[in-house]
Amino acid sequence: MLRIIQSQDPLVEELRQAGQISGQEVLPQVMEIIERVKRDGDQALYEYTERFDGASLRGRGLKVTAAEMEAAYEVVTQGFLDALRKAKENIMNFHRRQLEKSWWQVDEAGNILGQLYRPLARVGLYVPGGRAAYPSSVLMTALPGVVAGVKELVMVTPPGRDGTVNPYTLVAAGEAGVTEIYKVGGAQAVAALTYGTETIQPVDKIVGPGNIYVTMAKKLCYGDVDIDMLAGPSEIFIIADASAHPVYLAADLLSQAEHDPLARAILA
Repeated sequence: MLRIIQSQDPLVEELRQAGQISGQEVLPQVMEIIERVKRDGDQALYEYTERFDGASLRGRGLKVTAAEMEAAYEVVTQGFLDALRKAKENIMNFHRRQLEKSWWQVDEAGNILGQLYRPLARVGLYVPGGRAAYPSSVLMTALPGVVAGVKELVMVTPPGRDGTVNPYTLVAAGEAGVTEIYKVGGAQAVAALTYGTETIQPVDKIVGPGNIYVTMAKKLCYGDVDIDMLAGPSEIFIIADASAHPVYLAADLLSQAEHDPLARAILA
């Protein structure tokens, strides 16, 4: 049954408060995770993956193998591949228009002025997992780097309880040109990308969305590594009349509500 919210409804204040989540409540735990990864490297990643994701990767390794990539391509449908490749084309066309060009100028006094643009060497991509598969997040984080000329695109994503990554996520990474994929998520993945471990080499920048633990880890690691932004929980507010198609409305609401337990999806 559809719930109708009036201005005096307590939920209105709850929604206002939702936008003010600071992350302070998880700060001590995130700080502990970062320090542990800096100190213990891969060992910390294995332990946190067992604790938070319920997956044991000991003896299997953190890195996704070529065999796992091949197996993923055997699972996905041709329809998915076609849609993925079309999305890739659209995203790359968009970001090509954003490319900055280097320029040089010699002024009347003989001074050389200008700007020189060069791509970063190694960028980390955080792709959420666990609750759902997000192949679109793979494309939208990796392809700007491809267009810019980044040579090493390093993806981290939480594994399922069976220790594998969703095949649709893996295929999206393959199509996007990701060079390395690691089965690790959460604040520990951000710490690994920032400071490095025995298996994961540090990156120049970390991009991509995540939950409050990931966001707080990015905030704490910023300065030792560059980041894209501190993204809050997903929010969507749709204003619709009787002419709106209910299936489309539901799809738009669910597309944001699935991201995070703190996400808000509202229809008016």
